Amino acid sequence: MRIYILSAFFSISAITVSAQEKWNLKTIVDYAMTNNLGVKQNEVQAKLQALTYNQSKLSRYPNASFTGNTSVNNGNGQDPVNFTRINTTTLQAGMQLQTSADIFNFYSKKNTIAANEWELKAAVANVGKIKNDIALSAANAYLQILLAIEQEKITKVQVAQTTEQLNNTRKQVQAGTLPELNLVQLEAQLALDSVNYINAKGAITQSILTLKSFMSIDAAALFEVDTPPVESIPVEPIADLMPDAVYQLALTNQPLQQVNAFKLKAAEKNRAAARGSMYPSLSAFGGIGSGYVAFKKAPFYNQEILRYEPIGFGGPKVDVNGTLVDIQQPVFQQGALLGYVRPSAFGTQIIDNLSQNIGISLSVPIFNGGSLRTNYERSKLNIQTLELQKLSDDQQLKQDIYQAHNAAVIALEKYNASKKSVNSSQQTYDYANKRFEVGMLNTFDLITTQNNLLRAKLEYSINQFDYVFKMKVLEFYKGLGLKL
Repeated sequence: MRIYILSAFFSISAITVSAQEKWNLKTIVDYAMTNNLGVKQNEVQAKLQALTYNQSKLSRYPNASFTGNTSVNNGNGQDPVNFTRINTTTLQAGMQLQTSADIFNFYSKKNTIAANEWELKAAVANVGKIKNDIALSAANAYLQILLAIEQEKITKVQVAQTTEQLNNTRKQVQAGTLPELNLVQLEAQLALDSVNYINAKGAITQSILTLKSFMSIDAAALFEVDTPPVESIPVEPIADLMPDAVYQLALTNQPLQQVNAFKLKAAEKNRAAARGSMYPSLSAFGGIGSGYVAFKKAPFYNQEILRYEPIGFGGPKVDVNGTLVDIQQPVFQQGALLGYVRPSAFGTQIIDNLSQNIGISLSVPIFNGGSLRTNYERSKLNIQTLELQKLSDDQQLKQDIYQAHNAAVIALEKYNASKKSVNSSQQTYDYANKRFEVGMLNTFDLITTQNNLLRAKLEYSINQFDYVFKMKVLEFYKGLGLKL
């Protein structure tokens, strides 16, 4: 009992420590690629393909089978000793060991094994593709959490600023230096800022739930992410991510392109296997068998000649001095009991009844409804389909990379522009706030300036994270992985 309590204590402690750890991009991506249900499903498919490949390799070896049977026979049958019709009960048993092996089949089996090997490589590469997709989705969800946290900070500061302005304005209204309208306008602005803050907090929760779904983590589980400053996230220079150079690298490092290449090789081997199946095949076979019969002891008697009789109508005749005479046959009667017949011992019968066979079999396909020819033609068309699919995926990859590069350039320009917008909006707000404090600016104009600054900051944070993510996509296509 004490052992169970200690085990439970350590388990709870481990869960608590794990829950207190903060997730960063590396731990998130690694966990998602390992535990995502889509990844696990494709890993199962890869294991199934591995079984197919291993089974095809074993098919090169001779096969062997052993069969055994036993039966009790009762009633009218054949005497196992003198093969006359008797009515008795016998116990019979038989066993046989058979084997066969292919000698030559125009490399059909060899090419099938090679095709299954390429299919296995394609299945493994497809798991890598799913992991890549999950990694990108998880990274995007992680950046969305960072963006939501940043926006929550911005709106929180906005609420604090409006609250301070409201408190100062309330004092001035109570002192009679400002009209009550200013107080009402700031109260409405504080309510709007509070809604923006609540929405930002809700966006954090929603982004975390989205990330948990990619990671296959319980939605109710504790989850806290590490929040590095976005400015500290390393980004490759845009000049090092030119689309054509990235595309050439992506052709060799992207799993989808590897999947297509492996499947095409498998199809070529399947075509060779289908062609070999249309030619004759040579195989060898062999077997060994024996049997056993048990029965009640059977009496046997002396056979005495009672008389001779003609064989019967139409029977053979013999010429005796020019006369055809029927050939006589003896008629026996049962005489004295001579003894009993008993079955031999099991081992003796197995040895005495032992039989062997060995041979060579030649199978020549002549006509089978065109199935072999159709399979061969289908294998050739399958190669054409995969070649077109490979070409289509390569074109789509190039299109995606060029679009990603264009989006990254635009995101960079928007990011730089929004940075200038924040600076100018901040200066405008600072001047407006000073004028408001000395009574040279009304509340409505101050609120308008403050909202412009808020929108500029929110737009800046969106453009900043959008630029980082689009650059990470280009780095990913280049084969640099995901790093923050």
